[in-house]
Amino acid sequence: MSLTTVHTVADLRATVASWRAEGLRVALVPTMGALHDGHISLTKLALEHADRVIVSIFVNPTQFSPDEDFGAYPRTLPDDQKLLDGAGVALCFAPSVDEMYPDGFATKVHVDGGMTNVLCGAARPGHFDGVAQIVTKLLLQALPDCAIFGQKDYQQLMVIRRFSADLNIPVEIIGAKILREKDGLAMSSRNRYLTPDERAIAPTLNRVLASITDAAASGADIGPLLAKGREDILSAGFDPIDYLEIRDAQTLDLVTQTVTKPARVFVAARLGKARLIDNHAIEPSHTAG
Repeated sequence: MSLTTVHTVADLRATVASWRAEGLRVALVPTMGALHDGHISLTKLALEHADRVIVSIFVNPTQFSPDEDFGAYPRTLPDDQKLLDGAGVALCFAPSVDEMYPDGFATKVHVDGGMTNVLCGAARPGHFDGVAQIVTKLLLQALPDCAIFGQKDYQQLMVIRRFSADLNIPVEIIGAKILREKDGLAMSSRNRYLTPDERAIAPTLNRVLASITDAAASGADIGPLLAKGREDILSAGFDPIDYLEIRDAQTLDLVTQTVTKPARVFVAARLGKARLIDNHAIEPSHTAG
């Protein structure tokens, strides 16, 4: 099956309708392009859950603040299309900004509460409103059976699950494991911003998170673990650190003493021009009390 690319919602829906008429199951993988093996792992998971896979490629302006890298974000559609074709993806949806936000567009999707005003929500005000807006549009435009999102953006995954449930969008939201380079660096389109020297430093984040995860799972006190982690990240050359925190895996509530139920340790830090994020799951091996 060769890849087809469409640029309008009408063509996207016509293709999906033809698949539905054949009784086929459909999956959607939303992306901003600049694809890498991490994205391809999402398409492979999608193919385990569906007969046809759509990958959307759209650099969404509403999730970038004025001082962020919207203009510089890599746009590599021809290379992306080759990767998707080789991965067995049936359809690439690559709309223009005007297609997604035509004149007169006036609607926002806002998720209240602790899931959006912490971590990246605190560091990037308005970011998750933009994410919720574009993902809601994509889910309603394609109406797939399921949609796949990577756990590297774990907070985003939880926000999407929240508003999809709240708005009764009939799509199963599936989280995919983080794919890492051989040295442990989480795959990201923004890794291409790193210089060779910075690229050698970048795996520090994964090593620090792994150390914190092991100790926290065994019942160590969180405060000293995070203090040591911040010291190690800064001394490696990252600056600033937006956050290094442990939070409940379901609610994203802050965990401050010891981990007694499933949690995750989250980090975001800047290295040169790149803002890198990562997280590890913490499964406690001890029982409180």
